[in-house]
This record gives sequence, C-alpha cells and structure tokens, in this order.
Amino acid sequence: EDLARYYYDKFGIETVVIRIGSCFEEPRDRRMLATWMSYGDFIELVGRALSVPRVGYLVVYGISDNDELFWDNRAARVLGYRPQDNAESFRAEIEAKTPVPDPFDPATRFVGGGFCAAGHYED
Repeated sequence: EDLARYYYDKFGIETVVIRIGSCFEEPRDRRMLATWMSYGDFIELVGRALSVPRVGYLVVYGISDNDELFWDNRAARVLGYRPQDNAESFRAEIEAKTPVPDPFDPATRFVGGGFCAAGHYED
C-alpha cells in the first residue's frame, strides 16, 4: 500500500487498494459474519476498481453488505460499489456449528484474526 501511495504521489499512477476480509462461497465461522465477501461482490468490486475513470489513490475494504462489520467502507462508494450479499443469511447456521469465541483471544480481538493468535513461526 505504501509503495502504491508513493507511485501515485510521485508519478500520478492511480491505484485502488482492496483489503479483502474473507472471500469464500459462504462464511465459515462467526468472525466471517463481519469480514465475509461473496464471490459476486468480489467480481463487482474488482470490476468497478478497474473501470472507474479517476481514483487517485484509494483504499477500500473487500466486504459484502454484512449487518456486522469491522470496517467502515464508505470509500468504496466512490467506485459505485454497492454490495448485494449479506453474511446475515448464514448466521443461524454458523452460530449453530461454531462456539462463541473467547473475547480475549487475539484471533477475536484483532483485525488480523488467526494470524495474530498464531505467534511467530520460530516459536
């Protein structure tokens, strides 16, 4: 992201940075109820990012229109992105098959999820 920003500031090369939460056919756990992006919404967002006439340097989140969200994605409106899917339709199924996460677990508390809980590879 920093390199893309540098190239925009120095050379005017426009970039859309898409921070993808989790892109799967359907959410797999409770955390993904907030981070999930459907394949259809992914295709729409990438298409918008590639076709909008002027973007400058823009950071957006790759998420569907979920009721529960980690991130404010208003910046994606500049692209005309209006997600169609919502993880809420999977909530009952997900909650029935996955336990309530420990609120103190780094995988729950931090945006990095499981990466935050995994520790260093040499540990």
